[in-house]
Amino acid sequence: MVKIPENYTPSLGLYETQKAIGLIKNVFLVKICAALHLKRVTAPLFVDPSTGLNDDLNGVERPVEFDIPAVGGNAQVVHSLAKWKRLALHDYGFYVGNGLVADMNAIRRDEELDNLHSIYVDQWDWEKVIDRDTRNMAYLEDTVRRIVSAICGTLDELKWQFSGLSTELCRDVYFITAQELEDRYPDLTPKQRENVIVREHRTVFIEQIGGVLKSGKPHDGRAPDYDDWDMNGDILFYNPILDSALEISSMGIRVSPESLDRQLTLAGCDDRRAAFGGGPAVPQNAFKRRAAAHHRRRHRAVAPLYASARQSTYRRGASFPLGRGDPPRLCRKGRYPAVITLEAEYNRSPLLRFLLCSRGPFLCRKNL
Repeated sequence: MVKIPENYTPSLGLYETQKAIGLIKNVFLVKICAALHLKRVTAPLFVDPSTGLNDDLNGVERPVEFDIPAVGGNAQVVHSLAKWKRLALHDYGFYVGNGLVADMNAIRRDEELDNLHSIYVDQWDWEKVIDRDTRNMAYLEDTVRRIVSAICGTLDELKWQFSGLSTELCRDVYFITAQELEDRYPDLTPKQRENVIVREHRTVFIEQIGGVLKSGKPHDGRAPDYDDWDMNGDILFYNPILDSALEISSMGIRVSPESLDRQLTLAGCDDRRAAFGGGPAVPQNAFKRRAAAHHRRRHRAVAPLYASARQSTYRRGASFPLGRGDPPRLCRKGRYPAVITLEAEYNRSPLLRFLLCSRGPFLCRKNL
């Protein structure tokens, strides 16, 4: 449910707001590409349902579907670029240390509306290829700091152009695991813990989300074949108008063969191993195979024959593992997306509102 704070007044008029949005889109894109070595790519607004590239989120959300008489088939408006990004990394030939970022738009007709969520999705979506040596928390935390720096740098340029804005962001990121957060506030719900911690530290990265905590419940849901639950997290800013946490980015490093096998067991999703002939979810030598292929192709991102297609947001449904025996709709012409990746999604609409407000994330009572 959308709530307008009492006595709220927008900092900019409609015309200035549109100018500021254009500035944010241009400036932030340049900064995030430079910080993370990304290349902007054009993303699809709709896909062929038969390809399996649309994300089914929880498995119950209904995509917007329409017919295309010229091709004699239907198309679906994307829910996210979850699976498409991994395929694009491979098809476009991205190599280790580089990645893509897309200006993504989507429609989620069954979304529960509130101050931060809309049926219209407007976000930056990125993913990059990494190697096993950089598959660690130090690399993840460095990436988080780079993202926060890009956002804060964008705000600095925005305030220089629009002096009436007084939004403040903290560049210093406070890192805390989901378990440490629960230990500190055991009597609060996960969302209440997030609100309390950002009131104290302003910019927070909550790590290791998805696994069951000591309370017997996870901090938040993550699919077992998506992020490595030991190397993921959410970036939160403090929103002074709502006096609550604002989740800017949900991100993480992809599962390894070992973590995928472990998480499938913990989540009770052993049925997803069927795509691999009932054996281990990912062969233990998959990374060695990838390294050999990587060397032969002169540092092009070549994936092994055992990679999992990710789901997009933290509310994810069943996955579609990509393997040797997978259905043709996901394994076109023998192509497979990269297996070791780092990704994140930024819901741009709340970010735009947050940067543009002096007293809150609501510009003109419209979801921009």
